[in-house]
Amino acid sequence: MLVQLLRRDLAQFFPFTGSGAALPVVFFVAVAMLFPFAVGPDANLLAKTGGGVVWIAALLAAILPLEKLVARDIDLGFFDQLKLRGMAEEATMAVRLIAHWLSFGPPLVLATFPAAALLKIEGESLQILLLGLLVGTPGLAAIGLMIAALTASLRAGAALSGLLLIPLALPILIFGAGALARSDPVSLGFVAAISLALVAIAPFAAGAAIRAAREN
Repeated sequence: MLVQLLRRDLAQFFPFTGSGAALPVVFFVAVAMLFPFAVGPDANLLAKTGGGVVWIAALLAAILPLEKLVARDIDLGFFDQLKLRGMAEEATMAVRLIAHWLSFGPPLVLATFPAAALLKIEGESLQILLLGLLVGTPGLAAIGLMIAALTASLRAGAALSGLLLIPLALPILIFGAGALARSDPVSLGFVAAISLALVAIAPFAAGAAIRAAREN
């Protein structure tokens, strides 16, 4: 059943198959395209500031799919049906987290190549940026899933999701951008550690939020 659930979630969230699922990737590339027009064509300036812009664009892109990540299935009673079939909310949320990251993380990593070309990021800096996004996007996906589950039953949940995601994601952004600015692989270790901890916590926190929403 877990494999079937993963296929279902991937079909719903994967870019260019789910409704509006490509929007985060398009937004990510659009920010990278517009930034050089704002600061000018200076290659050195773009190289110094471009990494931080990419991380901010990744964070903003992570906010976009939160509204439909959990709320729609709660309204349809999808999680209730899975519960009746004996599947725990934690397992359901773990599968949802995997599907969410697969639809969100790898496409952003691939979109980093044209974004880096526009921002004059190359060589070792590009490698650090790609590695940072690869280990950091699971953490962003985990934060997004927890927030989406917590705010799904709220009337203003969509607006609140963005306000909650930004401060919670700051440690990942700080160490990710810092690793690029100082060419410091140790900072990437902090990004990976934070991301791993969030991934471990997310299914349990989101599962508890789903149960609370059902009781209400």
